[in-house]
Amino acid sequence: MAKNEKKKDGPVKETIKTVVYALLIAGAIRTLFFQPFWIPSGSMKSTLLIGDFLFVNKFAYGYSYASCPSMFGVDFCGFAKGSDTRLFGADPERGDVVVFKHPVSGEDYIKRLIGLPGDRIQVKDGLLYINGEPVSVTPDGVFTETYAPQGPEGGRPSCGNRPPPNGDCIKNKFVEVLPNGVSHTILDFRDMNSDHTEEFLVPEGQFFFMGDNRDNSVDSRYSQTGPSRGVGFVPRENIIGRADRIIFSSAGRSMFYFWTWRSDRFFKAIE
Repeated sequence: MAKNEKKKDGPVKETIKTVVYALLIAGAIRTLFFQPFWIPSGSMKSTLLIGDFLFVNKFAYGYSYASCPSMFGVDFCGFAKGSDTRLFGADPERGDVVVFKHPVSGEDYIKRLIGLPGDRIQVKDGLLYINGEPVSVTPDGVFTETYAPQGPEGGRPSCGNRPPPNGDCIKNKFVEVLPNGVSHTILDFRDMNSDHTEEFLVPEGQFFFMGDNRDNSVDSRYSQTGPSRGVGFVPRENIIGRADRIIFSSAGRSMFYFWTWRSDRFFKAIE
């Protein structure tokens, strides 16, 4: 009987081992190469929309404490915090869409890299200047979306017009070209304080980020200690990875609402 019982236990043990191995492999892949990320806000419209799902490429810039995931409330790589050293390190390039940890709160943010160490960054009358030179900006029509609750949080978008309930929300759209030739769309809908900034000198080992939805993005233009809890300058060690491609997208409050899926955004490259 004992021998037969052992034989019966064999498949169960094998199944458990297979599941454990699969979880370990998935955890290793997540730790070393990719990290899932949902877009929770509209700060990167129209490049990224609320409900876009993507994987962050960690290998693009190497590894620091920020690249190591926290699970069950445990920061496994917290011991390395404060070090500027990155394993297999490489600096991001201007124009990359980057996921990083907020320097104060530790929350994950996603923005576009605008300023490199040593750069002078300023916004004057809504136009971006890098090292004293204005970037190229060309009108590109308008960005239109429904004025309705978006995503799990159910917030309504900011608009340049005054739409009726569930009417069209409109923002002006432009193509911005950075000094290294990277082009992307930006949105603008009104004059704000963030359209008129001081000149920022990016310190060594740190970076300056901005959202593509320029009038609706809390980014490096805002102080980390101010009431808006801005991003300020972001240290190299806080960079997690590069966002390369949207895998899945849903406009609804849940990914299970299949009728809200945006299939035209599945596997779309991020520019």
